[in-house]
Amino acid sequence: MLRTMTFSAVTAAALAAATPSLAETVQVGLLECAGGPSVGYLIGSSAGLNCVFRPSTRRGAEGYAGSMNRFGLDVGYTAGTGLGWLVFAPSRNLSRGALAGSYGGVSANAAVGVGGGANVLVGGLNNSITLQPVSVQGQTGINVAATVTGVELRSVGRAATVVKKSKKKSKKTKS
Repeated sequence: MLRTMTFSAVTAAALAAATPSLAETVQVGLLECAGGPSVGYLIGSSAGLNCVFRPSTRRGAEGYAGSMNRFGLDVGYTAGTGLGWLVFAPSRNLSRGALAGSYGGVSANAAVGVGGGANVLVGGLNNSITLQPVSVQGQTGINVAATVTGVELRSVGRAATVVKKSKKKSKKTKS
């Protein structure tokens, strides 16, 4: 128990030292991700991510795909995960695809049926982009995890929009 607490404190201090101060950054938008099913194998897990970045300064959402890899205590199964981060950067002038890259940090979450968690991540363009630094996470399944977490994002262009097709009823005529 003492070792776990010491490890957590050292990891949090290292992240705080590596994370750009929020006073030096501005909020540039919201990143929302959906993760697929994941099985924790005691020492880690991996899940694919589909993400949408909604910039606060211009129109048009950006799509990202990627993965979340965890190393540490991670036991159980989740049917799916939803994550949301406020995105901070040194400037409001982010080019399209600027969130692509590697992010690292720590995570803790739990679920029995429905659960939640938090992820502290920093990375991206020259380690200058901060994902909140604490995200909100919702998941379904049975799981407990306290891990070192890595997220890889790659740009897939404009986010796809869902188009609903209207059903037209056709009338048959008798002849």
